[in-house]
Amino acid sequence: MLVCVAATSAAVGLRASAVGSGPVRELAVERRHAIVEAVLTGDPQAAIRPGRPMILARARVEAVILRGRRVHVRVPVLLIAADRRWLGLVPSQRVRLNGRTAPPRRAELLAATVFVRGPPVRLGRPSAMQRAAETVRARLRQATERLPPDQRGALPGMVVGDTSRLDPELAEDFRASGLSHLLVVSGANLAIIIGAVLGLCRFAGLGRFHAPLLAVVAVLAFVVVARPEPSVLRATLMGLIGLLALVTGRRRQGLPALGAAVLILVLIDPALARSYGFILSVLATAGLLVLAPPWRDRLRKRLPGPIADALAVAAAAQVAVAPVLVMLSGELGVIAIVANLLAAPAVAPATLLGALAALVALVSMPAARLLVWPAGLAVGWITGIARTTADLPYATIPWRGGGLGAAGLVVAAVAAVLILRNRRLRLTAVAAMAGVLIAVVALRVAAPGWPPPGWTMVACDVGQGDALVLATGRGGSGVVVDTGPDPGLVNGCLERLGVREVPILVLTHPHADHIVGTPGVRQGRAVRMALITPSGFGREARHAHGLTIRPASAGQRWSIGHLTLTIIGPPPTTPRLSPSDDGSALNNASIVLVARSPGFSGLLAGDVEIEAQRALIPSVPRVQVLKVPHHGSRSQDPGFFAAARPSISIVSAGKGNDYGHPSPPTLTLLRNLGTRIHRTDLNGDIAVVRTTTGLSVVTRQSTTRP
Repeated sequence: MLVCVAATSAAVGLRASAVGSGPVRELAVERRHAIVEAVLTGDPQAAIRPGRPMILARARVEAVILRGRRVHVRVPVLLIAADRRWLGLVPSQRVRLNGRTAPPRRAELLAATVFVRGPPVRLGRPSAMQRAAETVRARLRQATERLPPDQRGALPGMVVGDTSRLDPELAEDFRASGLSHLLVVSGANLAIIIGAVLGLCRFAGLGRFHAPLLAVVAVLAFVVVARPEPSVLRATLMGLIGLLALVTGRRRQGLPALGAAVLILVLIDPALARSYGFILSVLATAGLLVLAPPWRDRLRKRLPGPIADALAVAAAAQVAVAPVLVMLSGELGVIAIVANLLAAPAVAPATLLGALAALVALVSMPAARLLVWPAGLAVGWITGIARTTADLPYATIPWRGGGLGAAGLVVAAVAAVLILRNRRLRLTAVAAMAGVLIAVVALRVAAPGWPPPGWTMVACDVGQGDALVLATGRGGSGVVVDTGPDPGLVNGCLERLGVREVPILVLTHPHADHIVGTPGVRQGRAVRMALITPSGFGREARHAHGLTIRPASAGQRWSIGHLTLTIIGPPPTTPRLSPSDDGSALNNASIVLVARSPGFSGLLAGDVEIEAQRALIPSVPRVQVLKVPHHGSRSQDPGFFAAARPSISIVSAGKGNDYGHPSPPTLTLLRNLGTRIHRTDLNGDIAVVRTTTGLSVVTRQSTTRP
């Protein structure tokens, strides 16, 4: 223990000293621009940033130009670029770049963050090894071109960790279903590769000494192609230590191998200790080594061997990583074990056939395309499971995020173990659960139809658009905010709610998915007044013809029954727009209002994007409910959400829409705030209901067009 502490302290101290001093850190502290020469140490990754593209790349600065003098250095940095030409680079590529330096955020072992201007200037070629690796990856991508989109994007990810063509929605489904580990090269991939190589060697009659050597060569080649990510490095050392035990004839021991791998890697790169990917990988492996064997033995007494093995492995890995996943996402996956069980039979065929296709593609592309066809079928089974299980109700359930959430989950797990081991506690728990189940069924049977009593706000499912109704406390009266793209859909929603009078119709901005349904609101109803954005150019006026029309501006306040509306945007100085401003400018001119009634507060944000959101932050109050701006698009400012801090977030979007709404990064941003997310594309009409204990949500499933 003392030796490990001393070695780690020395490694961290040397690394911290290297990155915390020198010319690059001095430039970063002064936030100066500089011309540097760097070598990429990882693949550039496209990150999703609201409002503009962003590309991240790890690099090692080897020279910096200071006052015309070339100074040699050797420190790690993070590059942040906007030019998409950076995505064409591979590790070991030497480049020259011009950018603004800044100190790294958080306690990262980096000398600086460099915000790059323009495209990279290539200085020579990547190393021969990396060129060969990129050739293999490119040929595999080419071989999968004729597969369906989901298979085309997921197969390279499962084989070599290449997710460059993976649909973000599919990636979110993999995460929600607990299958995202399949898209990261890890111990499972290497175990499959090692097993296949050893099996072939045994079939060929090679001895105990030669077969492991060939397996080592295969592992090292695979790591180069897959890139040395944290999980790959951990799995590689595990595999190499295991192969060494095989060569020496000593009994393989999993926990010592895992411990040795972790120690070696952390000593080589202390930053891995702060990598969640590395932590998840180690925990999953520890779960397989510690939890899976006894669970498998118990299950085999009641289940067939293969089923018991698969169930024990899936459950052990999921239980081991659950606290960290909860800490990161604020969600508890309840369907992950089932999804992993269903996907497990297809993982090995997809990996082996995909790896074989990557090698064959170097020689014959037609033969490689034949191999990826059955591999694609296996991947199709896995992607189908991911999409199906992610769409199931309560595939994930909200849980407190952060350290408290992780600690709470551990306490709950310990309590569950104690209950399962004590017969009296088991009977008590079963009785309590039976009582809860009976109460839920009784409430469901006795529950009245739509709308639920006590509703204060309803988000109508009108497809790809917005239409919300706020209760005023007067029977048959409701304020309508936006009308969606279809008069029939919003009319049906209002009929179900029994709304016969609309004292105020708010049209947040003149986009078709917010105003075309206006005739449906006026059908058989008395609409007293229309509130429109002052920046519009007549579209709202045409749809609200014959109504009293008033422009909205920040500071206005309206009271109808027990409902109060306060306008916080757009500001009075917003310029009037023209028909050519048919994009972000109109979105940012949306009416943004705060609705309050007894026991309810909501922020209805129209389609405002990141620029308007930042301007509104000082005016945003804390509310219980947020209507997420712009259907949950990527253009969101975290500070806007943090200022509102809602407990309930509602996203109005059309099922299967072509815009990718809601965006996975936006959903992640909301989950990190601990808010409960409800979506019209998944839940239909969404009613926020006032109860004696606070607000709850009741949904009504419906079918609408995208």
